[in-house]
Amino acid sequence: MAIPLPRTEQPVNLLGLTRGRLAEWLGAQGEKPFRATQLVKWIHQFGLDDFERMTNLPLVLRRRLAAEAVIAAPEIASAQRSADGTVKWLMRLADGNCVETVFIPEAGRNTLCISSQVGCALDCTFCATARQGFNRNLTAAEIVGQVWRANQALGAVHRDDRLITNVVFMGMGEPLANFDNVVAALELLVDDNAYGLSKRRVTVSTSGLVPALDRLRGAADVALAVSLHAPDDALRDELVPINRKYPIAELLAACRRYVDARHHKARITFEYVMLDGVNDSPRQARALARLLAPLPAKVNLIPFNPFPGTGYRCSPPAAIDRFRDVLQRHGLVTVTRRTRGDDIAAACGQLAGRVHDRRRRREVRS
Repeated sequence: MAIPLPRTEQPVNLLGLTRGRLAEWLGAQGEKPFRATQLVKWIHQFGLDDFERMTNLPLVLRRRLAAEAVIAAPEIASAQRSADGTVKWLMRLADGNCVETVFIPEAGRNTLCISSQVGCALDCTFCATARQGFNRNLTAAEIVGQVWRANQALGAVHRDDRLITNVVFMGMGEPLANFDNVVAALELLVDDNAYGLSKRRVTVSTSGLVPALDRLRGAADVALAVSLHAPDDALRDELVPINRKYPIAELLAACRRYVDARHHKARITFEYVMLDGVNDSPRQARALARLLAPLPAKVNLIPFNPFPGTGYRCSPPAAIDRFRDVLQRHGLVTVTRRTRGDDIAAACGQLAGRVHDRRRRREVRS
């Protein structure tokens, strides 16, 4: 179901409107559809929030926009830079909540890890975000606004100069629990008139909301990452509680449907956090290999990143290497993710932000 257009009693935040939705909003005011393309370029390619500077728009339209609309992104409350070049921004939302966004520079690519919710309701036991509780979904403007603000902070003024080559929905929250807003943000990220990212360079990570994953295959054609973390239901029930509702067999069947529906066949990335003495034995590696054998799969082994109050430890490097070797011998493409930004708590599983009213919870619907 499409997100209803914003009511015009309050200024409309254009930052989260896709080109189609923006054309619909402008059309209701008697404007031609091509004005939406012009606006999208000014907002997302050039990073402008001042309508007066959008010089190819008629003066009367610029004045109407200034009176009825805004371009408002989350504000950067603080920034931390890791010794390895990773940057973590604490982004303050209009209601005072904060989410975290991470920029990871690498040879040949620069990845931005963005958040989709304030906190998270899924309670994965190895994740710091789960400890924060859940407050609310981010709007489409707050999601894509993290990219908009990061480009600004990195000094980019035009798409051709932008440093961000990849965007991953691996920050705070479960993206598929905020389906409509995430899909709107995805549309802007791959729109050639907005950010123009390749569909293969935009990744949605999910813990396994099966009905929403089935909806996603008809709504977006982007890369998929699945937080698996266990080779059997008994252990995954403990580590990723949503598995009790959507067990592994159902999740992998949905993954197969997603791959089969894509225009360009690609591997699904399965994320597997390495927990000492919990899920890192050679026996479990063999079970994981058998589980994933029917799928076009790639496995990312993620060394566990500790956070205050956790009872888990990271698997020793030798155990991670043994696990990787077993998977590779069974024909699975397997890499061990290099830990980035752990000295500023920016690594996978460490993002926490600032969540107001942490007791507020809701049932996760898909």
